[in-house]
Amino acid sequence: MSSFLKYFLFAITAFLVLSSCSVQEYIPEDKTLYTGSEIKFENKKGKEIDKLRSKLNSAISRNKNTKFLGMRPGLYFNYKSNRERPGFINKFLNKQVGEDPYYFEDINVSEVEKILKNRLQNSGYFGGGISSIVEIDSADVSTSVQYSINLPEPYSLESYQLNKTFEDSLQIYKDIQSSLEFTEIKEKSLFNFDELISERERIDNYLKDRGYYNFNSDFLIFEADTNAYDDRRFNLYLRLKTQVPEKSLVSYVIDEVNIHPNRTLENKEEAKDTINYQGFNFVQNSEFIKPKYLKPYVLIEPGETYNPKLSRYTSRRLSSLNTYKFVNIDYQEIDTLTNTDGERNLKADIFLSPMNKRSLRLELQGVTKSNNFAGPNLSAVYSKRNLFKGGELFRLSLSGGYEQQFFGKTGDQGLSSIQVGLNASILLPRLIFPIDLNENFAYAIPKTKVSLGLDYLSRTRLYTLNSISSSFGYLWEGNSYVSHQLRPINLEYVNLGNTSEDFDQILDNNPFLRRSFEQQFIAGLTYNFTYNEIKDQSTSQGFYFGFNYDMAGNGLNLLGSQNDAGQNEFIGLEYAHYFKADLDIRYHLKLDEKRQKLIGRIFAGMGQPMGTTESLPFVKQFFSGGPYSVRAFRIRSLGPGTFSPEDSSNSFFDQSGDIKLEANLEYRFPITEYLNGAFFADAGNVWLVNDNEATPGGKFSSNFLNELGAGAGFGLRVDIQGFVIRLDLATPIKEPTSSWNFDSANPVLNFAIGYPF
Repeated sequence: MSSFLKYFLFAITAFLVLSSCSVQEYIPEDKTLYTGSEIKFENKKGKEIDKLRSKLNSAISRNKNTKFLGMRPGLYFNYKSNRERPGFINKFLNKQVGEDPYYFEDINVSEVEKILKNRLQNSGYFGGGISSIVEIDSADVSTSVQYSINLPEPYSLESYQLNKTFEDSLQIYKDIQSSLEFTEIKEKSLFNFDELISERERIDNYLKDRGYYNFNSDFLIFEADTNAYDDRRFNLYLRLKTQVPEKSLVSYVIDEVNIHPNRTLENKEEAKDTINYQGFNFVQNSEFIKPKYLKPYVLIEPGETYNPKLSRYTSRRLSSLNTYKFVNIDYQEIDTLTNTDGERNLKADIFLSPMNKRSLRLELQGVTKSNNFAGPNLSAVYSKRNLFKGGELFRLSLSGGYEQQFFGKTGDQGLSSIQVGLNASILLPRLIFPIDLNENFAYAIPKTKVSLGLDYLSRTRLYTLNSISSSFGYLWEGNSYVSHQLRPINLEYVNLGNTSEDFDQILDNNPFLRRSFEQQFIAGLTYNFTYNEIKDQSTSQGFYFGFNYDMAGNGLNLLGSQNDAGQNEFIGLEYAHYFKADLDIRYHLKLDEKRQKLIGRIFAGMGQPMGTTESLPFVKQFFSGGPYSVRAFRIRSLGPGTFSPEDSSNSFFDQSGDIKLEANLEYRFPITEYLNGAFFADAGNVWLVNDNEATPGGKFSSNFLNELGAGAGFGLRVDIQGFVIRLDLATPIKEPTSSWNFDSANPVLNFAIGYPF
């Protein structure tokens, strides 16, 4: 039987099954299904008619049962599952697609008309007439409603001002007047009740930022005067309500700031010593944290006007210390006037509850890769907070992993690798710099990070690799979306040893690869910039932009020399000279509120060897393929360019490059509460800047689009509160060396933790 005939018979069977899903017999005799409503304007006067129609429709929208091919399967399975003996299949289908019935008789049409009239008035259409027609479909046992609206001419704004009748000498009137310079209410705009509510909130925030601690938006009232004009125009006046409390009409000044650096449930009732540091009172018995390190994080200052924005910034900055689990800022009024302007005083108490000073975290992972390597990884991380009583965070981590290749070619099975790493870092919550710039950062104070790492890697039948790395740099946030990381000192030393004859042969056959391993010393600067609107992979919509820059060797050129082979050396070590940069651009588009998303991603990167350096260090080169890249190809199996190795057992050494381009498109959708599905398509490859005789076809050229590898597939993701286990099955649809061809005989299964992008 042909495939077409199979699909045709399946479609006919499905249609016959759905045709039997009649729900009329289950609908109660005194009920009819509600099938929706329609709004019809008798005449269309005024601007923004489409916006008005959308507002009215959203105000009267009601649930209704969905239809598919003229049937209501969701409602049908709901009725069937509520029988005395529903059966397993009906209960299962009801859980997946079932819908509760929505009846017209549960709707009060006259109340809906009142809602429509209210929304019309809130939009400036006063005096409109509303009528309704109820349409009953006896055959379908359903009812719909059509609302007809006689749309009058709307009222438009002629002027907006503070009511002069209520002028006073108090400063608050001057501040309200100055706030009107930033209003969003424009002349000639239609009357809009929602805009007036937003305007009150805006003015309230404006006054709060100027010290009016007790002010409330409910104290403001708008009055519309329509008697000044014969046509439908009005003047809008803003005034304060009568009998506003006196304390709400004056601004407040911070009289004192008390900081409690070690506030716990056990010691909150204890009497503590108070030390005054630069006008701040630090309340603590023994010194938990040094005042000079904590003070820059507090933006609430004695003598300054109360400002809720500074409170929020202070709370966020203190929370970013990674020393405190709770930050609470409490204000208390002091019932005395401080000056002739009638300003009142506030006392600010900042209560800080510290985290545990020490912690130990153990992690055991099972790792499997698309190149058939699998094995366990174990890591232990020891953390100590507030190491030098300045909010510092010290971390010491020890990790080890073992991987073995269980599948693949007969000669490749049994290949294994062992990796051991020891890393130490200290994060100081301040900028270590010759000039004190900490207080110049309003959103967040930069952090200084110093790290040192030792790593050992052994690959059977190939080599061992020992490396030492150290860095000094800064991390800071520009705002809630932007983060920076600058490491002006970034050092790496790599020592290749215990090479096998097979690996020596690989290096002899590829001089470029040998050069990339001989560059033992890397000294340079790195910078990372991130703009991220995507806070949650499941629900967030937004834009992501990442930029990385890596430069090495420029500074050493001033101190180094050249060896007999003409290569750069520093203290007897050959060093790398290059620059490298990449861009990562993503956009997540929400299609509905049920976790349906469309994600697009573009990645572009390039590295350029400079001076006497002929190739990038191996650890700095790009590669393509794998669970976070082009998923239809195994990790490090694409490129460079059209290069295709004859022996794939050790080909990953050759299949890396100086240039990388990738594009991904993925559609994600929910299957059950914790299980999501995805359809995706990936394309990409890597290339070399310079020719390499060992990898013919690897150099980047104008024909790069035809040299892309591409694939498509389907994935399943178990997502339990942000912990994601991912399975992606992908099939190549284009090899870099061939035209488009769906290669269903060679699918690749990727197992990974977390979303790919």
